[in-house]
Amino acid sequence: MRKITGPQIFTFMSLLTLIVVAALGLTCLIASKALFGELYSVAFVMLLLLSFYGLAFLTYRLSHHFMPLIEGDLPPGSREEFAYQVDTLFRLLLFYPLIRTYFIPTPMMRLVYLVLGAKMGDNTYSGGAILDPALTELGSDTLIGHDAVLFSHEIEGQHMALAKIRIGNNVTVGAKATIMPGVTIEDNAIISVGAVVLKGTHIAKNECWGGVPAKRLK
Repeated sequence: MRKITGPQIFTFMSLLTLIVVAALGLTCLIASKALFGELYSVAFVMLLLLSFYGLAFLTYRLSHHFMPLIEGDLPPGSREEFAYQVDTLFRLLLFYPLIRTYFIPTPMMRLVYLVLGAKMGDNTYSGGAILDPALTELGSDTLIGHDAVLFSHEIEGQHMALAKIRIGNNVTVGAKATIMPGVTIEDNAIISVGAVVLKGTHIAKNECWGGVPAKRLK
């Protein structure tokens, strides 16, 4: 695993500082003791959290405009590596607690993933964790089961690479399944409970896969 360097940390901390300052300023403008009365302190904290995460989502998406995530190998010291490491800091420190919490209902998690850059068709929901939303594409009427994990980053020693996960329409991914980078799952496929779909696997329409590692069952 490669070390996250000073410039990457500095970039993230600078953006985080701007988010905090802006969130405080916005909350002070909105919150009013006359409006909230005895509930002012509670309202201030709630508004501050909403402002903070709203601005964090906005800043995160803007960062992808200036530092896009590129599929393929991430050479050491490259702009691609820099962008992904900054993205990693955002996700681990700000968004991972949201993704892994069980307090946010699944329908609301759909909104969180969409804001983070995931592409999700109509009536598609995830009860699992999408660790790289900006590198994940899901079709319509697709369900990701409870505690399933989808990740689009590959870290093997010092080797790092990114590969999108592409899942079609009417796909079911069972609970606790693992979908690795570069996996393509076509329409109407089923991934069984606890399956581990290895990186780069292509699953055709109407197929059912299961096992560790996952293989075609029928």
